[in-house]
Formats: sequence, structure tokens, C-alpha cells
Amino acid sequence: MGVVLNEEKLALIARFEHLTGAGSRDVITDEENDRLIFIVNNGEMGLAIGKQGANIRKAAETLGKRCEVVEYSDDPTQFLKNCFHPAKVTEIQYSDYHGDQIAHVVIKDEDRGLAIGKAGKNLNRTKMIALREHNIQNIILE
Repeated sequence: MGVVLNEEKLALIARFEHLTGAGSRDVITDEENDRLIFIVNNGEMGLAIGKQGANIRKAAETLGKRCEVVEYSDDPTQFLKNCFHPAKVTEIQYSDYHGDQIAHVVIKDEDRGLAIGKAGKNLNRTKMIALREHNIQNIILE
């Protein structure tokens, strides 16, 4: 599939990097939830958030939308764990369904609500990002 960035997304990434100092490889605009989701380079999550959340707050104020960050990983399993953070993932297995890669994710019972989010917002975000970054067509919580 591959990630394709248009001029608007490149401009958002450049502004985010300027505001936070953290490198970003992708941004997803979620109009339905009025937020921007930045996929930051591996190891730069702390820089993106900043001391006591100062950098991410500054980015949200400047860009005029809620900003969320997920740390990228080349490893799909680690990437999914990063997407669900702070919910605790205990296991991830993959299956193939008619050529589509499906991730079966086991979340600690006490973290299921956090992983799903209000009206499924967090789970939908993770599905959107996993498809875009690692071509995982669906995620099933178990």
C-alpha cells in the first residue's frame, strides 16, 4: 500500500517538527474526531510530547486541532503495542483471511475500555494507522 504524503500533509509534518523538535514520518487527519495523528520517529516520543506535555499542547494550539502521537516501529507487533499504549497488550497473533492480514490482540481486561475508547474512537484510530503503516486490514480484540 505505502504511505503517500500530499503537500498539505507535508506542511503539517513540517510545522509539527518545528513546534516539537520531533521527527514525524506521517500524519493522519481524522475529521470525524477533529484530530491530527502524528506517527513520530522511533525514539522521539518524549520529544514530541515535551516536558509535562508542553510540546504537544503547543502543537495542538498552533494547528487548531487535538494532536495525538504514536511512535513508529518497523516491527508490526511493537507498532500495535505503541498504538494501544497506555493499554497493556499481552499478546498479538496474526492470521490471513482471503489474503488480508488480521491482527488478534489480547488486552488486559482492565484496559479493554481504554483500548477501545469512547464510541470505539481509539480502536478505530489504531485500525486506520495499522492499515496505513503496516497493511494490517483488521484488528480483533480478544
